[in-house]
Amino acid sequence: LDHFRRLFRMSMAPSLSSARARAASPASRHASRHASRPASARRGARGSRTPRAESEASPTTSAPAAESADPEVGTLYECTLEKPLGIRWGRGNDGKAYIKELSAAAGNTDPNMKVGDRIVRCSASFGEDIWDAENYGQVVYAIKTRSGGIYLQLEKRGGDVTIFEFDEVDDITRMQRTERAGGNVGLGTREKQRRNYDIAQERAQKRVELFEEALKDYQAGELEKALITWEEVLGLEPPNYIGDNMSRCTDVFRVTQFNIACVYSRMNNMDASFEALDEALRVGFEDFKMVRTDPALENLRNDDRFKPLIDKYDEPLFNENVLKGFKNLFGGGN
Repeated sequence: LDHFRRLFRMSMAPSLSSARARAASPASRHASRHASRPASARRGARGSRTPRAESEASPTTSAPAAESADPEVGTLYECTLEKPLGIRWGRGNDGKAYIKELSAAAGNTDPNMKVGDRIVRCSASFGEDIWDAENYGQVVYAIKTRSGGIYLQLEKRGGDVTIFEFDEVDDITRMQRTERAGGNVGLGTREKQRRNYDIAQERAQKRVELFEEALKDYQAGELEKALITWEEVLGLEPPNYIGDNMSRCTDVFRVTQFNIACVYSRMNNMDASFEALDEALRVGFEDFKMVRTDPALENLRNDDRFKPLIDKYDEPLFNENVLKGFKNLFGGGN
């Protein structure tokens, strides 16, 4: 944990310097198992439980979608999907969970879904309870740890994706967009750059605080709380990030993904652990010795899927092809 804490803090310096540099420069393959229905058809059919009580806001309250001619904007719908899901979730600037990408090739979706739709309620990790979707980390945790069908209630937003922007669309933002469309750099552009830099610093500091909070929960054995908070850290990853070394994600993101893999391994949720470790390695986590020796990954290493995964990113410790070559050379056979 001390190793990750040092790596995390060291990673913040290039992240902030990159933010300064940016501020200074100008229908599905897998069908849904259950057809979706308007939320009113099942409203009240299931109870709800809230695992974290920090948020006092109503779960059905979010930033309003941009003005739209679609009369269904703001209405609720629901569906139940089996894994794998062809949905990538994103953290909105209000901290809630939204659909960021849809891919019928990746798994199950629902015909009513559009990018930008907000999750209002979802299945709990276990049992028949339905959780109010209070924050991004809680929703992702519930979906990853759920076995069986995943119930989702969502709010239609007409394809509006402004919720993923740093801040709300106001006069400065509109001015900057007008300038950009005309190829100009004016007051709106400079003010937008300054604001984005300030917001990037605030988000970076928040990520540090959340990361440390999750570490404390992990050390205290509060694995569920640690997972939810680390998912929040991932959700706060800067959009379109390019580091000083041209990396497309921060060191914080890589380390957090590895930590999540460790926690899921300890919880014996192998699918979620493999998903997190694969993502950590894919984006550049290179401490392969730790991957092979960390006690928290012991359950994962005992799974038949571990060796093919680690060998995909790192040279195998023992090259079987070399052994076969020696056997053939000295008449050892197969």
